[in-house]
Amino acid sequence: MSPHPLLLSTFLTCIVAHAVPELRETINFNRDWKYQTGDPNGAEAPAFDDHLWDTTGVPHSFSTPYFMAKDFPVGYGWYRKSFELPAGWERKRVALEFEAAFQEAEIFVNGRKAGRHRGGYSGFPLDITDFVKPGANTVAIRLNNLWQSDLAPRAGEHVFSGGLYRNVRLVATHPVHVTWFGTFVTTPEVSATTAKVNVKTEVTNHLAAEVQAELETVILDPDGKVAARTKSKLPIAGGTTVVFDQTPPAIPNPKRWDIGTPTLYRAISQLSIGGKAVDHYETPFGIRSIRWTADQGFFLNDKHVYLRGANVHQDQAGWGDAVPDSGHRRDVKLMQDAGFNFLRGSHYPPPPARTRACDELGMLYWAENCFWGIGGSPKEGGWNASAYPIREVDEKPFADSLKDSLRAMIRVHRNHPSVIAWSMSNEPFFSDPKVAPKIGPLLQELVALSRELDPTRPAAIGGAQRPIDDKGRIDRLGDIAGYNGDGATIPAFQNPGFATVVSEYGSVTADRPGKYAPNWGSLAKDNGQPVYPWRAGQAIWCGFDHGSIAGAALGKMGIVDYFRIPKRAWFWYRNENLHLAPPEWPKEGKPAGITLTADKTSGILTDGTDDTLLTATIVDDQGHHLSNSPPLELTIVSGPGEFPTGPSIRFENGSDIRIQDGQAAIAFRAWQAGTTVVSASSPGLKEARLTLTFTGPVAYIPGTTAKARPYLRGNTTPAAKVAATYGPNNPTLATSSAPGSASGLAADGKSDTAWQPDPADRAPALTLDTEKGLLLSQIGLTFPDNQPRLCRVEVSTDQARWTSLPEFEARGTRDIPTPPGTHGRYVRVSFPDPKAAALSEIRATGTVDD
Repeated sequence: MSPHPLLLSTFLTCIVAHAVPELRETINFNRDWKYQTGDPNGAEAPAFDDHLWDTTGVPHSFSTPYFMAKDFPVGYGWYRKSFELPAGWERKRVALEFEAAFQEAEIFVNGRKAGRHRGGYSGFPLDITDFVKPGANTVAIRLNNLWQSDLAPRAGEHVFSGGLYRNVRLVATHPVHVTWFGTFVTTPEVSATTAKVNVKTEVTNHLAAEVQAELETVILDPDGKVAARTKSKLPIAGGTTVVFDQTPPAIPNPKRWDIGTPTLYRAISQLSIGGKAVDHYETPFGIRSIRWTADQGFFLNDKHVYLRGANVHQDQAGWGDAVPDSGHRRDVKLMQDAGFNFLRGSHYPPPPARTRACDELGMLYWAENCFWGIGGSPKEGGWNASAYPIREVDEKPFADSLKDSLRAMIRVHRNHPSVIAWSMSNEPFFSDPKVAPKIGPLLQELVALSRELDPTRPAAIGGAQRPIDDKGRIDRLGDIAGYNGDGATIPAFQNPGFATVVSEYGSVTADRPGKYAPNWGSLAKDNGQPVYPWRAGQAIWCGFDHGSIAGAALGKMGIVDYFRIPKRAWFWYRNENLHLAPPEWPKEGKPAGITLTADKTSGILTDGTDDTLLTATIVDDQGHHLSNSPPLELTIVSGPGEFPTGPSIRFENGSDIRIQDGQAAIAFRAWQAGTTVVSASSPGLKEARLTLTFTGPVAYIPGTTAKARPYLRGNTTPAAKVAATYGPNNPTLATSSAPGSASGLAADGKSDTAWQPDPADRAPALTLDTEKGLLLSQIGLTFPDNQPRLCRVEVSTDQARWTSLPEFEARGTRDIPTPPGTHGRYVRVSFPDPKAAALSEIRATGTVDD
């Protein structure tokens, strides 16, 4: 029988005043999970027998070990974990906090379904108070990475591996507490002499009775001294949430967050009821101002800053997406060490560790939602589908999932001073033409939501370089437009009257070491320099090699390889930006030994947030780096730890697990504390050893070793090779363009528009970049009239070596079969008679060649 409401209210008031332990407690929940691929019946039950399952930790991926194959496991995986509820927690609110789970998670606690979350890049909390009990508890998670027609993203060029690939926490709070990421700190007025700080704090009351809550907010400066404080009271009815809106006294002479001086303040939220503290919440933030302009670019603290940046994906060699915090920080530092000041997150909400590292190191960040597309004939059933749903029944849930993702991204990252824009999309125009008119209205809804959630940062449209004509232009829908590839040079997008940035340029495929060159790509005409005062900046595609469903041609476009060893292009940028000369390039020689180094050798944490990057180098008898690349093996001699492949990993030239240019690298982690010795060996060479020290609560048991995980390419049945047609909305580059006849008009999917060269161009040609390595079967051309013209078609994988097809006379529409075994990414069409040069559409049909 339920208690009388008055008695219940009195009882709960007594709990608030006397019995409930104060303040929040947070436990890292990454350790000691059991994992099994597949979908076994009954795995949610506490008594389920999981003793044969793998013992693992988070971050974890279905795909591990993974080394850039375009195919990856798709299906279900289960995670289980047993834990003891700490004493006193039975009177608290208990929640699991996930930084992400790809991509649909069903969470069970003690056999009961506690919640469900859809969306693979969003952090989310789950209140499990009503499901836990004193003593032993079991949490089980049924996770899948199945493509879903009504869930964002529907398309993209990355890989979409399943897993609990970011941190998990177990949190206990008083029933009245600050909500998950519940503070929003802004600096509405900032100058060198004063700063006004506003703090909005969301507080929830899980009690049945109303409480009078007092919130004191204390601002601590970078030295830990009190800079300002304020206090206010609000009544909070039972079962409701309120927002405290506080503006403490202005801070004199603030230490502003800047690229060179990334100073951080802290807002301390102290929540009390009846004079007794019930919650303590800390929010790091920076005091700074930003301004994007249409005519002068970007300003930080009223100083003009030209954004020189790189696009960054999150996955790394061996571990795939399952990267600890230290790995994300290492990535940010690598880009900063090349002289970049700006990162574009591509193309999904980032892990908190990345924006935290940007805050601490002084890097600017463009955060992007997961509405994106990829070229080719859209097909349902995989991530090369139409970016926008083709079925009406999917439209609302898809839009809702995008809005949920945007809400979570802004909530998690809104207090990071490094974040300077919220982007709604990347190239969503890669959608079925029948639904293309619906893209703009959805983007407008997202822009409006972004402005509502955070009016202090602009809403951007990333990858906005199509369509080119005025009908349906998406680049005008936000506060900033980001243009990719040829969008940097298309006349329609030059000085358009609103803030712009080149969100992608370059796109040069290269194995390490690559060329000592900037890989300007579409910026070649500008020589990559900020020659336009209205352009805010530019970001190279891309910072790091990454796994891609489009194959290695797209995946190997980084200036740092997948193993996190810089290519020579990285050194070019470092020299250009920081005036640091490149090292002497290694040469062939007589190998004598190996050097083995690590970015960190001691104090490495064992809680899933930390790792170390091991690098092995082939050297001669004088210790000089050689380019010789013999087979190399790293092995655990003693102590705790694991490679993505288990207790050892073998590198070979020509393998997915590569040694190139005399070097190999891999991230190494451990779940037990102790001293580890790792050896590096190669036949005929002197072995190298390195000692690492891991720190944590669980000591290593001598004699235990990591489970071997042999690498199988793709670790799954390869997807069927289905021919697709590329061309519409893909980048183009022409030797010249006549006014009103931009090269992109030859790839806009419209036969009534056309590219034409400048009349003075004596050797006109147009090149299509499919952005993929293809086994080509056919080239299609459409001309603006039925006049005969002589054409030459060439294909290339690298724009350096071209294979010519026989010259032919064409008119109207012409499909040209390619000889068997023709590989290419680029298709170039040239015209021996310049007066006949014109092209309405260019298409390339083939299968992705990995």
